[in-house]
Amino acid sequence: MLRIGLTGGIAAGKSTASARFGELGALVVDHDELARRAVAPGSAGLVDIVREFGDRVIKDGALDRPALAALVFDDAAARARLNAIVHPSVFAMGRAADRQARVDGVGVVVHDIPLLVESAQGGDFDLVVTVAAPIDVRVARMVERRGMTETAARSRIAAQATDEARAAIADVVLDGAGSEDALRAQVDEVWRTHVP
Repeated sequence: MLRIGLTGGIAAGKSTASARFGELGALVVDHDELARRAVAPGSAGLVDIVREFGDRVIKDGALDRPALAALVFDDAAARARLNAIVHPSVFAMGRAADRQARVDGVGVVVHDIPLLVESAQGGDFDLVVTVAAPIDVRVARMVERRGMTETAARSRIAAQATDEARAAIADVVLDGAGSEDALRAQVDEVWRTHVP
């Protein structure tokens, strides 16, 4: 079984690449979804987050993501504390997905991990693929598609690893600056050259 770690900065095109890997036949494990499960209402993760950050991050019994984001995006120490709560559960769920994939005879598993560099998992995969795009392109996408202010978009980007750090752990760097079709074609080439 080939295990691929897929990463990329916010609005670089990782979701397009992830979707294409799925279309080609890979099992895609979305670590954002695993992170949501790790902090779902009633979870130990949510209890730990409230213990760490207070009940101001809770709304209607669930995690108030914008409130939590406001606390951690500009505070590296707070982000580290949050990651220390969430990452162990996410890693465990990811390992469980791999075990099930082996049982099911899946040939390729793509772990879609926005924070691959930050979580220091790069060495855990057979192949690491990152999607990169210039910051100005990413900011424009976030403003246009997500309705964010330019300041908020740049703050989100600054809170993540740099493209250079992602490229340093990558076996393949895809160019996400162009069209979705161009990015999908690059994924096809990765599939053709790396999947047995």
